[in-house]
Amino acid sequence: MCFNKSHLRLLTILLLLPGCHEDTRQAGDSEAALTTGPVYVTPDDDLQKALDQAAGLSKNRTLILRPGRYQSASPKFCLLAVTARHNGVVIAGEKGVVLSGRNALDAEVATVAHVIYCGDGVDNTTVIKDLRIEGGMGVSTNVSVPVENFGDRARVLKQGLFFLMDGGAVKVFGKSSPVFERIEFVGNETTLCGGAVSIEHQGVCDSPVLFRHCEFRNNRCPATGSAIDVLQGSTAEIENCLFVGNIANYGMDEVKRQYQLSYKPVHGSGALTVFPTSTAKVIRCTFANNWNGVDDAGQNSQYERCIFCNNDAGDGSRPGQPYEIDIVDADGVRGCVFHSNHPDLLGTVNQNKNVMNAADPEFDEVFVPHNSEYENAGYRP
Repeated sequence: MCFNKSHLRLLTILLLLPGCHEDTRQAGDSEAALTTGPVYVTPDDDLQKALDQAAGLSKNRTLILRPGRYQSASPKFCLLAVTARHNGVVIAGEKGVVLSGRNALDAEVATVAHVIYCGDGVDNTTVIKDLRIEGGMGVSTNVSVPVENFGDRARVLKQGLFFLMDGGAVKVFGKSSPVFERIEFVGNETTLCGGAVSIEHQGVCDSPVLFRHCEFRNNRCPATGSAIDVLQGSTAEIENCLFVGNIANYGMDEVKRQYQLSYKPVHGSGALTVFPTSTAKVIRCTFANNWNGVDDAGQNSQYERCIFCNNDAGDGSRPGQPYEIDIVDADGVRGCVFHSNHPDLLGTVNQNKNVMNAADPEFDEVFVPHNSEYENAGYRP
């Protein structure tokens, strides 16, 4: 094909028109110059500043993280604070993005209380997706705690012990219902509860935090909720997620001595803990090889088409046997498949609506079952 001068002039004009070339503006570009997104950020940039820039956009309020490891070299409350000013922003990682709670200069040292903090005033238009969060250790620090205006909720919301110490990977606080999609929560820990995620609505939020297509692997905490802790007056929805190798309960005696806190001292809590007056909706998830699967003392929770398999990874420090599910209000448990010697701690699950003594699911390396009995249940990548 041949181009004459008219063709070349037209091509030049088209390339200069909005939308006819890739926008590769980086974090740090003049905020006044940015009106539409996305904003791109690299591990060498200021992650929080990039999020603030994305929040100031008029259209396509999206922050895209380039591949690499994002972490802090100095102690602070969180690596990334998502508050009311960031409501509606989409935070998306390209392939190979890791957010870490470890020190950028010394991987043996933890620097943040939470890797991501989602504060009051964040709703389900706020989406965090396609990245890995690891190395959270729940260090208790109030350095650089975000300043938030709780408004009328200030009379109710209290930033106490759980605010600082729960949620190694993610802390959700107040009227906050963000969406997490395709997140890997791996190897996070706290010194109290919520090894990976702590949800603390304190009764002021009527929308759930949503987890969709996420993996929770090898997270730990000495007390409750090694993967997710749904504290009193909170709500969560968990869809097509995998829970494997999450360990709680190992420090309950020390927690009682130091903080005068005790919860289910005989059998311990689960990878997912749901406290009284809280609610969880858990759809087609797999719980395998955790120290207990689910303990739910909440109201009107639903567990549909889930797999519970060999959640007995305890260390013997709790006097009672392990279990797959410990649930008070079990009316919402339907279509679940259990493979275990101790499937139902309280005997509340309807055996006509669930399979209690299934054969081995025959998991593959990504925990997809190959036993046909599990065809309609459990997590799928």
